[in-house]
Amino acid sequence: MKIIPQELLKQFDAKLIAKKVPLELRPFCRKWLRYYLDFCEKYKNDPRGPESLPYFIKKLRDKNQSKPNQKQAYHSILVYYEIFDIRPGWLEGQPATALVQEKTAAYVSGNKSSQVSWKPVYEKLGNEIKVRHYSPKTYKAYSNWVRKFQQFLRGKPPEAIEVEDVKMFLTHLAVEQNVSASSQNQAFNALLFFFRHILGKEFGKVEGVVRAKRKPYIPVVLSRTEINLIMGKLRYPYNLVVKLLYGCGLRLGECMNIRINNFNLDAGILTIHDGKGKKDRSMPLPETIMPEITRQFEVVRKIHSQDLDEGTAGVFMFESIEKKYKNAGREFHWQWFFPAKELTWVPETGEYRRAHLHDRHVQKAIKVAVNRAQLSKRATAHTFRHSYASHLLQANYDIRTIQELLGHSDVRTTMIYTHTVRSQTIKETKSPLDF
Repeated sequence: MKIIPQELLKQFDAKLIAKKVPLELRPFCRKWLRYYLDFCEKYKNDPRGPESLPYFIKKLRDKNQSKPNQKQAYHSILVYYEIFDIRPGWLEGQPATALVQEKTAAYVSGNKSSQVSWKPVYEKLGNEIKVRHYSPKTYKAYSNWVRKFQQFLRGKPPEAIEVEDVKMFLTHLAVEQNVSASSQNQAFNALLFFFRHILGKEFGKVEGVVRAKRKPYIPVVLSRTEINLIMGKLRYPYNLVVKLLYGCGLRLGECMNIRINNFNLDAGILTIHDGKGKKDRSMPLPETIMPEITRQFEVVRKIHSQDLDEGTAGVFMFESIEKKYKNAGREFHWQWFFPAKELTWVPETGEYRRAHLHDRHVQKAIKVAVNRAQLSKRATAHTFRHSYASHLLQANYDIRTIQELLGHSDVRTTMIYTHTVRSQTIKETKSPLDF
């Protein structure tokens, strides 16, 4: 995929800010610009030639992109053209600013009046999530369900919403949308939070809607041979990522958020701060990968030195640390263990910062490696965590120890792994065919 040059990205973001494109929509505008530049390079089209835009939109249509997405991409490229004072001939008589204003209203809800009336709702939702120190992923999930709920209500003002609306929406999800049990329960929890903390209303009992029960799930577990086979198909840095996922039983998000100060190399311990549920935990580092960890330290040190020489603002930091220690992002011990290859432009502060390796890049690399290994099992990044727990249980580690290593609040969550290993009782269960 084509990477947007940093200088061009800076100019593009400046245009988006000047045209008052909402903050939450800017990543989508950057995405369409990246796709457009990649399209032009692949098909030898001039990215600054207005005649390339219709072909790009046709390509999106051929790929079954929705009409709102096509419209979003169209107007994003118009903003890109404005950087170079390019104005397509078919737009004569239409001010580009008006088009962008029309776009921003249509992107959020398709209804300008409903966008204005619901804006305080999303602001309060974000504030309530932050006050409770919930993760950004929780905010993303809850705001997504509230937005779908808003669209389902077709412009109904928030103050007029009733519990009956929730009942109709949940029924719509289950009957017409055929969503999974986990999605249905997530929507229920999001709207429960919305009613209690945003609208200030008592949710009460939603009669006639049965909360879906999740069926018992036995996780996929890989053998050590299969894990080694996958690792052999991965290149740096993804092979080291997988070694930490399996060797320490980490969630993918935890692994990507590791900083240099999470390591205690002398004691051979890795400490995870603010894991799922804002819990901290420690686990032993695999001795076999200590040389690779040491080499990664040197890689990070080199990248950190280059960033300092270029005058960047360092890495992204927690807001609380950022306020207290303004230069913390430039200190070595706060650097990401898996830094991103490219710097990220922050238009709000007018500076470059370095993020960590993106989750999706790791997921894609693992998927390719699993396909190349031709395994008979479906494996994802989380499968290595399941394998870690199951292999510890198989090695006769007690369930309480495994619970603490995984960071589970309830031992019943850890008990699922008893179904992934063979029984070690004196009289092992057999199939009658083997009698």
